[in-house]
Amino acid sequence: MQILEEVQLEIERCISRLRKEQHADGSWRYCFEAGPVTDAYMMILLSTLNSQHKELIPLLGQRLLNKQAANGAWKQYDDDEGHLSSTIEAYTGLLLSGYSDRYDSHMQLAEAFILRNGGVENAHISTKFMLALNHLYPWPAFYPIPLFLLHMPKFIPFSFYRWSSYVRIHFAPVLILCHRKFSLRKPSAPDITHLFATRKHRRLDRKGRWLHVFSKPRPANPVSKAAIKKAERYMLQNIVQDGTLGSYASATFFMIYALLSLGYQHDSPVIQHAIQGLTSFGYQINDEAHIQNSPSTVWDTALICHSLQEAGLTTEDPAVQNAAQYLLALQQKDLREGGVNTLDHLAGGWGFSEGSTANPDVDDTQAVLRALTRFADHQLDYREAWRTGVNWLLGMQNDDGGWAAFEKNSIPSMTRQFRIPNFADTAVDPSAADVTGRTLEFLGSHLKLTMTHPRVQDSVHWLIKNQKKDGSWYGRWGISFIYGTWAAVTGMRAVGMSADHLIIQQAIDWLLKIRQLDGGWGESCKSDIHKKYVPAPYSTVVHTAWAVDALIAVHDQPTEEINKGLANLMEWNGQESKRSSYPTGAGLPGHFYIHYHSYPHIWPLLTLSHYMKKYKGYCI
Repeated sequence: MQILEEVQLEIERCISRLRKEQHADGSWRYCFEAGPVTDAYMMILLSTLNSQHKELIPLLGQRLLNKQAANGAWKQYDDDEGHLSSTIEAYTGLLLSGYSDRYDSHMQLAEAFILRNGGVENAHISTKFMLALNHLYPWPAFYPIPLFLLHMPKFIPFSFYRWSSYVRIHFAPVLILCHRKFSLRKPSAPDITHLFATRKHRRLDRKGRWLHVFSKPRPANPVSKAAIKKAERYMLQNIVQDGTLGSYASATFFMIYALLSLGYQHDSPVIQHAIQGLTSFGYQINDEAHIQNSPSTVWDTALICHSLQEAGLTTEDPAVQNAAQYLLALQQKDLREGGVNTLDHLAGGWGFSEGSTANPDVDDTQAVLRALTRFADHQLDYREAWRTGVNWLLGMQNDDGGWAAFEKNSIPSMTRQFRIPNFADTAVDPSAADVTGRTLEFLGSHLKLTMTHPRVQDSVHWLIKNQKKDGSWYGRWGISFIYGTWAAVTGMRAVGMSADHLIIQQAIDWLLKIRQLDGGWGESCKSDIHKKYVPAPYSTVVHTAWAVDALIAVHDQPTEEINKGLANLMEWNGQESKRSSYPTGAGLPGHFYIHYHSYPHIWPLLTLSHYMKKYKGYCI
């Protein structure tokens, strides 16, 4: 009985904390924290445009300094020895903004790390792109993605309109910038030629060199002019209410540079609104600030609202009511241009952030629908929104039976046409085990569908087909195999797959096999790079919560592994440590990982609540 009492006390502590941290509008606004790229971009942009928001620079600079490792590098995750591209980005932001001098000790350490690792020539293509925009790296003579793809109709596999919505938002400005080879630079700004390991930087001075032939402004031709107009129109049509492009900081930076290249003045309202939107993405803690790439407000609020209900709060509770009202207002009700097989996407989904008004996705939609299910039982406005959302969600199922994040029936083979690092990770949006498992769990637990339903059968068959030989699943949007396996197991159990099924048993055996010596679970971000499980150097709060929740879904009685994992959760979650700050969200394999500040509050509460609901009648 003692364990149940401890679990209930921990649940009450978690609920109390979440109540205090809820905002007046019903939302929860935790930091969506990633690497230095957005901070570096913002520092450079504010300095170069001499923006009125330059007071942000010291706060962003302080955050970068606080994140620098002892060897001079910046890391994407704790067990990373140092990330070359992140280090170049942070160094450049500090230098060009004037926050740091080249000869400061921390800059000297960073310079040494960069040169030891091959210099800027070895950086990721996205980093080189950022440098080229600021005349710090030479543009290639030819860019591998031509502008004319904007003219390709949607039935062409490699058409611009076949790419995922995330890539379309980013590549509309990128195509303009690469075609025009645009650079923005203050004459007094320092350079980074000392970070090159070769003489490639000499190409920045094109006078008298044969490459200048390709960099001269080309005579305007109708095809290019029309494509640029299409890209410009696509950008302007996808600016959301806060002024950002699609509610992504990264895309908004590109848009500002693209608009400048097209002749917009620095003080154009479109550019000024975009800068204001970027500023609103700032998350300040004490003496430092971070520019979030896309605030996770809808995602966090939906997950917390559902977790509180799983913990026992009713729809009459003010915290739950206010959160539901906030979510209800953000349903995307307009028809939007589709990117694949149809002219329009059905209305009814939800996006990741409150600024995302035209980019619904499957994961956020199923998360919101969970939170609103009980409200739909007795309130007509919620019922209509819920019904429309379910219709949208079902309509997004791929022909292979799975679900992807943003697109339906994306075509993976088209990425072979473009030899760009990580292009295949973003340009297409195939079915994913984590999104499929989470959606399946919603269909079983909330829509009450079972294994006899055709959609469920197709989804389960997809998961079975895509299980790894060791019993795990790869999770695209989390780290990585623990996340995917948890989602798949809980999803299949929710629709009625037996706990004794071989597929489930193989997954559980794998989870028990990778358990760390302390009785918890922890997975390295390196798994996302190598596409095979790599243990983290220590157990984490979030990974342990996912693994224990999967075990609870399978076992009718608490096991030693469940109880030990639960005890670890209650001990670790009461203190700030690396266990709760290790990145567990994935964006771009090897280059962009997320520490959701909300996750150590959400997933332990959900796991503790599932433990209490399932085992409260069992004498422990």
